[in-house]
Amino acid sequence: MDEPATLEEGLDTLLDSYHPPEGVADELLRADGSIRPGWEPLITHLARHDPAEIAQDFERGDQYLRDAGVYFRHYTAEGSTVRDWPLSHLPVIIAEEEWDTLAAGLVQRAEVLEKVMADLYGPGDLVRRGLLPASLVASNPEWLRPMVGVQPRDGHYLHVLAFEVGRSPDGGWLVLGDRTQAPSGAGFALENRMATARIFHDFMPDANVRRLAGFFREFRDAMNALRQDGEGRVAILTPGQHTDTYFEHAYIARYLGFLLLECEDLRVVEGRLMVRTINGLEPVSVLWRRLDSRSADPLELDETSTLGTPGLVGALRNRSVSMLNALGSGVLEARALMAFLPRISQALTGAPLALPNIATWWCGQDKELSYVRENFEKMMIGRAMSTQLPFDIDSATALGGKFRSTAHPPVRQWLDAEGQDLVAQEAVTLSTTPAMIDGQLLPRPMVVRVFAVRTPQGWTVMPGGYARIGKTEDPTALAMQAGGSVSDVWVTGEKPAEFDSLMATRKGPFVRRMPGRLPARAADNLYWLGRYVERANSQIRTLRAYHLRLETAGATPMPMMRELGKHLATFGKAPDPATQPVPASLLTLMDATGFCAAKVSDRFSDDGLHALDDLSQEVRRIAEVSRPGEDTARNMGRLLRILAAFAGISNDNMFRFSGWRFMTMGRAVERGIQMCSLLHRFATSRAPQGSYDLCIEIGDSVMTHRRRYSVEINRNTLIDLLALDPENPISLVYQVNLLREQQLALPHRQFNTQLSPVARALLTLHTDLSVASPETLNTDDFLTLRSELWAISDSITAQYLS
Repeated sequence: MDEPATLEEGLDTLLDSYHPPEGVADELLRADGSIRPGWEPLITHLARHDPAEIAQDFERGDQYLRDAGVYFRHYTAEGSTVRDWPLSHLPVIIAEEEWDTLAAGLVQRAEVLEKVMADLYGPGDLVRRGLLPASLVASNPEWLRPMVGVQPRDGHYLHVLAFEVGRSPDGGWLVLGDRTQAPSGAGFALENRMATARIFHDFMPDANVRRLAGFFREFRDAMNALRQDGEGRVAILTPGQHTDTYFEHAYIARYLGFLLLECEDLRVVEGRLMVRTINGLEPVSVLWRRLDSRSADPLELDETSTLGTPGLVGALRNRSVSMLNALGSGVLEARALMAFLPRISQALTGAPLALPNIATWWCGQDKELSYVRENFEKMMIGRAMSTQLPFDIDSATALGGKFRSTAHPPVRQWLDAEGQDLVAQEAVTLSTTPAMIDGQLLPRPMVVRVFAVRTPQGWTVMPGGYARIGKTEDPTALAMQAGGSVSDVWVTGEKPAEFDSLMATRKGPFVRRMPGRLPARAADNLYWLGRYVERANSQIRTLRAYHLRLETAGATPMPMMRELGKHLATFGKAPDPATQPVPASLLTLMDATGFCAAKVSDRFSDDGLHALDDLSQEVRRIAEVSRPGEDTARNMGRLLRILAAFAGISNDNMFRFSGWRFMTMGRAVERGIQMCSLLHRFATSRAPQGSYDLCIEIGDSVMTHRRRYSVEINRNTLIDLLALDPENPISLVYQVNLLREQQLALPHRQFNTQLSPVARALLTLHTDLSVASPETLNTDDFLTLRSELWAISDSITAQYLS
């Protein structure tokens, strides 16, 4: 590495293009152009390094995020796609003393919001005293009338909050928005920290950056404490993998050790919220809700919701479960509420807001409407009930009196016609922070999201968070959907940060904690993940055999090729090697595999998920470039090696919890079914010449047959090896033995001391195969055996997964 000749030269080069706009506060530079003390160590570190080395460090952080599977979902008119997490590699640095002041202001704000929430769903004094207009509450779609009078079990409505804060031109902090519905981002903040720790691996350990683990530990312990009676599960409720924050839901569930549930996992039985597990219904005591309130219960809230759990409101009314945050808390996110919050704070707490709002005027009042009409050129105007921030401009917003869409009438006419539904806020001038863009250090607008959680000791604020960074100088384009990026936030002090971790020191003897019950939906997805992976394995092996023979057959029609085509048609439409050597059915199978894996990403190893993703991408690449014959056969071999990597990860590294057993059972069932289909078609005297060799090849038992038998392949040796040999991991009887072994290790319900239906069917099948011989098994018997395996699969579903 060639370092700059002097540190001064390095600083000059680094800062050469860094010119914050006039009249805008900048995080890096003071008004006189000097570097702020908190930033000086980092900027000095960057100045000492060659640009190529800095780029290499940035790539280290990006690679971590890719390996960890961190992504966001980008939405367009055509649908949604998964994109890489857009990390802005340089952190935002805030001095510890300033951060503590900011945090204290947010704690006060959290208490005010809690009091407002308690009043809106309780006595209604704020409306009665004229502190809040009744129409503003009644017209808010997030004010849920069925929740009025429903007291939270633990006495608190709010437990998890996020605040969007920005720095004004005078250097002070403003609250731009409150996130009370189902605040997202805490998990992403943690992943940003993991990535920047890798980028600045040689700098961060001595940078005195406050750690995040203690915040999450306190929150985890607080959630466990909400169980009260010590019974029942703690769970995170997600709307599912198609939401843009699903990765975070799965990540946080795995990090904190909580169940990740969807509404279909839940039932309300006699006023008690229960989760469907493989061992039956079990109570849920604490639910961290990550979906919108209105979707939570189709019986009492939104009857069109397909996400909700019927009766959930009744369980809350019965005080059998604590919910974070209470249903209806989205009412606090309306932009118009900010116009009244300063006065409400004074009335409820006797003190003004320590951390001011962005100035807000609700246009449903004559005085405020008149003021806005005279000053709208300096304001942002939008929907009063919108939860968007002032800089998240949409088609229903005017900025500085100008619409982004021509569909609106002139501003004054719009205000007069719809003032009751509009709110005006001062035009935001956000501070800028350094971002490395195309190798240049440039100032970009930013806003910081800060997180607070309720603990038994009171509100705790995360010592950091994440910042949203604009792609350009336009402050209205910070959102990731608009090309913005995100950055870690470092809170730094003069003293070294104390070491902290998620694991608190416990008194008393060590107790090995066993894995919790497995939700039935997760077991179902793991079971079918196993089936789909094994089905892909069978199809790929068959395709390889098909194209190897296609290479030698050429244009000459062969009975074997016709029979192989019929067999491939059992996976889907038979392939046309001239136009599609890799059939669409294999691509569809990859989609199904990915869907199941995504549904259980909180319970599956990252390496296993990466192996499946590699397989899916390679299948799609091969489908585009493969030529019929030897080229496709060689590519199928490459896919089999990737599948072998997945199998190795699953068998060697995964903990033997119930989920692993269901995935293993799924693979065994599918392998048995595929083996029956193969032997039914090709282990017959009527099969084309070479069929026995084909079976041994697809069954990956060529070497085994050579060593095991001193004769050429015949029907007896074929069926003995692939159907009846208990030592061959490909054989049918091996799959039945494996199924019995895993089923016995699963938690069992009582069946009046008799064998369960699954155990009985497996025992019967095992007995039949154990007493069979190659001579007694005819071709049609394999159809019967295949039907029995399908029936066993149905019984597994009925006993454990329904």
